[in-house]
Amino acid sequence: MKKFLMFILAGVLGIVALASIGNIIGLAVSVAIAYFSLKQFLKSDSFGGKLLWAIIGVIAVGATFSNLPAIAGILALYLLYVGYKNWKKEEKPTQSSKDPFTSFDQQWNDIKGKF
Repeated sequence: MKKFLMFILAGVLGIVALASIGNIIGLAVSVAIAYFSLKQFLKSDSFGGKLLWAIIGVIAVGATFSNLPAIAGILALYLLYVGYKNWKKEEKPTQSSKDPFTSFDQQWNDIKGKF
């Protein structure tokens, strides 16, 4: 049952990631344009150049804010990645000993370690 639910969750996350791929690309492009306009704004010496790069930067920041739903797609991709990495892990079985002498030895070593 757990594997079935994980499979369904992976399908839903995959659909969310695919639906947001356009927003993810738009976010990446608009952030790159905003970064480039900031760098050029700082390099520019003339008032006209600074004004041009400031206008381009404001438009790029507006485009960045309009593509914020891409964060849901990025989060879905991250969760798919983490789920895939944990899917392949083998669970280590825990061995609990019912032998009272083994339990006593462990407790005795813990007590000796404290003093």
